[in-house]
Amino acid sequence: MMPTRPPDRGMCTAVPVLGGVAVLLVAAGAAAGAVWLVGAGVWALIAAVATKLVYRP
Repeated sequence: MMPTRPPDRGMCTAVPVLGGVAVLLVAAGAAAGAVWLVGAGVWALIAAVATKLVYRP
């Protein structure tokens, strides 16, 4: 029998991961002067906030 884990465990880790990716993309885009990286980072941040707002265990 496989061990069961809480169903919200994946979502609890997805939000900080998306936030970290957003910070890295924005920092890399700002350092390189690449606006498209900054834009991708902003969209990752929007996805993290939207996920946090929509998913409430």
